[in-house]
Amino acid sequence: MGMLLVGITIVLAGAAAEEGVRFENFDQDPGWDGQNNRSQAPLREVKQDFGYVPPTPEGGASGRIGGTITPDGVPAFYAMEIPAKTFDDAMTASGTIEVPKGAGNTLLGFFNAETVNEWRTPNTIVFRINSRGDIFHVHFEYGTAKWRANAGVIGRVDKEADRVYPLELPCGEEYPWSLSYDPAGNNGNGIITATFGEVMAECNLSEGHRTDSARFNRFGILNVNKSVDSSGDLWLSDLSVLGNPVNLSADPQWIGLRNHETYLSAEIRPRFDFGYSPTHYAGGKASGEIGGLHFRGDCRYPVKMAYYGAKTEPLRLEKPLHASGTIVLRRGVSDSTTYFGFFHHEHSIRSNPEQRSGLPEDFLGLAVEGPSAEGFFVYPTWRAHEGVENHTSGYGPARIYPDGAPHTWTLDYAPPTGEGPGELRLTLDGNEVTVPVDAEALSVAHFNRLGFVTAWIDGNGQRVYIDDLRYTENQ
Repeated sequence: MGMLLVGITIVLAGAAAEEGVRFENFDQDPGWDGQNNRSQAPLREVKQDFGYVPPTPEGGASGRIGGTITPDGVPAFYAMEIPAKTFDDAMTASGTIEVPKGAGNTLLGFFNAETVNEWRTPNTIVFRINSRGDIFHVHFEYGTAKWRANAGVIGRVDKEADRVYPLELPCGEEYPWSLSYDPAGNNGNGIITATFGEVMAECNLSEGHRTDSARFNRFGILNVNKSVDSSGDLWLSDLSVLGNPVNLSADPQWIGLRNHETYLSAEIRPRFDFGYSPTHYAGGKASGEIGGLHFRGDCRYPVKMAYYGAKTEPLRLEKPLHASGTIVLRRGVSDSTTYFGFFHHEHSIRSNPEQRSGLPEDFLGLAVEGPSAEGFFVYPTWRAHEGVENHTSGYGPARIYPDGAPHTWTLDYAPPTGEGPGELRLTLDGNEVTVPVDAEALSVAHFNRLGFVTAWIDGNGQRVYIDDLRYTENQ
């Protein structure tokens, strides 16, 4: 009862107090409703054991770089320090690689030790070695300083289908490889050229990406930073970096981060871990906020759907709705989504076989996501009961970076008038994006919660927090 009285006092005392609107600053646990939002799934062991291995009488005159590398949300690498490079500098590396049979998903190439936090990793030009038992695939990709990315593949071109299929390369053999970046290529926009065995492929920097800039200060092995997955091995020899041969007959004294550690990881897809937090990331006036680790869900399985929200009176689209606050994206893995807004505690996590849309039913709010080529956005989106939905096209100007910087946001729904349909308007730091709301949704959309709810199609995770929240509690 005391907590309720404090909330009411804040709303009534505010200069912009509004009937039916509640303010929550999360200075203490609000006791919101949740389902599956704090997963009890066991942690998973991660083993990182890679680096320099000296020569042996059986192994020839030179040592090798490599070992066991495990994908995880916690970064690990073993790399040589290089003079700082940008997209204005030519870069090249080459060598020989052996990929033993088994699993694995590992990055090899140029990166920035200070910005390793997610995948696709910013400030990178790398191979991605994806092992699949007896064979492995080779992709190559880059990430700008603003989390925009593009990729190519070592593959077979099918002209009729107008696509490239990854080559299935046999494990256990040695392959020569090279990776180079030419800032003058692609009409001055920059081009990456990769060779693997006898196959060569190219990847142009997409338009505008070079102006994002990037900074590289390491070359070496980096685990894929998304969620924990099966480990794999690889071995490098005959290395040359930036035109200089690497002497592996003795320890090259490269720099390692967690490359010889065994620990338990909580970054397990989809091990949800969001709700009230005593932290202070989102830029609120005081400590305390809501958020955490949000994976995409999967509506086919009840245990893979989750929410955390405040109970509201039944809300409909015949009248306006409002929410606002502060938000921060601390980690944003590619192919991930966080939804926050008005939803229904049963309809929005309804277990069903549908995989047509990732949007939960009976949802009206904001999404944090974006295609790899464009980084991350905050945009308005909605879906009514059993089908009707809409969201912005092209995501608009409300861009957000997973750099830990807080932002202010507002979300306002206005019902239809005689002059046109309803409208859902979002602002992020004053940048406005709107989307129409179909009149057909009016009779079939029901909301009774305000908070986080998972997507309906599975994917990777983000760390998002929200604070100083104002929202419509009743109409």
